Parts: sequence; structure tokens; C-alpha cells
Amino acid sequence: MRIPLTKYGRPQVVVCPATVVAAMVVLWLGAALFLPAWAIISAEVVLALVLLWILMFFRDPLRRCPAEPNLLLAPADGKITDIEKINDGGFVGVPALRIGIFLSIFNTHINRAPCSVRVESITYKKGKYLNAMNPLSGRVNESNDVGLVRTESPEDRLLVRQISGAIARRIVCATSVGREMTGGEQFGMIKFGSRTELYLPLRENAKCLVQIGDKVKAGLTPLVEYEIRDSEDAEIEG
Repeated sequence: MRIPLTKYGRPQVVVCPATVVAAMVVLWLGAALFLPAWAIISAEVVLALVLLWILMFFRDPLRRCPAEPNLLLAPADGKITDIEKINDGGFVGVPALRIGIFLSIFNTHINRAPCSVRVESITYKKGKYLNAMNPLSGRVNESNDVGLVRTESPEDRLLVRQISGAIARRIVCATSVGREMTGGEQFGMIKFGSRTELYLPLRENAKCLVQIGDKVKAGLTPLVEYEIRDSEDAEIEG
């Protein structure tokens, strides 16, 4: 039977709930000696809510991801906070479109491949812990860059950046250089609130399907669609 909790959450997904349950038992058995019933019940309710939130944070919902090769899917659940054209696309190698997604503490935090890709590079960088809603956090916060190359035409270079936030302090990247992944395949997570960015080359035939404020789901929501055109119309801008 499939357990709907992510393996990337270990050890927290085991240790944290066990600690909360232990605290609830100790409170129930020991606090009756010196606390009124209403205080004990109130504390138990708070601990139960904390336990429920921990289990929800590390949830791993079953998803059937679209297989269309001309789509770039959201690499994370959350809210679109910024869409920007930038001159330096880093690993992308050309002017790029950057799409930023903020993940609140209530979102599923598993990261997924945006399409069928091959992992070309993984680069971890130490940094600050600014609020992940701030677009500047993508440049100065602790982050992990996963450089990808599409295995379908056009064979663009893409970048997924995992970014720690003010609360998140643990980036999990469970893929490796040379590995091939299908669109929507899981490759890691960021624990306790974070930000994820997708970079792709600016192309005339790459249409952004989302706007600031939209809520997206990893592996389900299309962010970009490659429009089918003649090769002459598919040139990279710049």
C-alpha cells in the first residue's frame, strides 16, 4: 500500500510526529496533577494541529502528469510571484525567462522535472535566508541549481533553482548528473517554506501560460508551451 508521505522528508517525517505524539501522551498522563482539564484539552488540541500540519507538509499526493512534449510543467506547488526577462540566464547560456514560484508552509514541497530532461549539472551555493516571496532571494539565498537539457525538440537548456527561505534551511536534491527524468518526475524538495524558479531561453515560440498571482501545482500546471512552428520561427531571442 502506498504511504502518501514523501521519502525526502526523512528523518523529520518520522522524528517530528513521534516527538509530538510523545508530548501529547506525557501531557495527558502527567499534567492532570497540576493543570485544569480545559488547559490540558487546549494544549492537546494545539499539539494535534501541529501533528496534522507536519503530516500535511510532507504529503506526497499521487499525480498523473501531462505527457505533452511541448509543455514545461511547474517544478513546484505554490504561487507565481514574478515573471521576468533577464539577460544572463546562467546555465541556460542565453537571455532567459525566469518564472518564480513561492511555496508557503501549507504547500506540497516536492520538486518535479518540468519536462523530459537530462541532468547536466548540480550546483549548490551557500547564502542568506531572506523571505522567499522576495525575488531578490533567488540571487542571495542558499540555493541549489539543477541544470537540465530537454530530451525532446527543441533541446533547450533549462534551469530549476531550489531556494531556501526565511524558515526553510534544508534543500534536498535526490538526482544526479547524467540522469534522465520524465516530465513531472520527483527529484527533491525544500523543507519548511521556500522558493523555486524555472529559467528557459527566450524564444518567439515559447508562450508563457501563467501570470503573477496564479496558483500552480508541480507536474500538473503548464507554465510554458512551445508552439509548433517551422524551424526558422523557433529561433532564440537575443
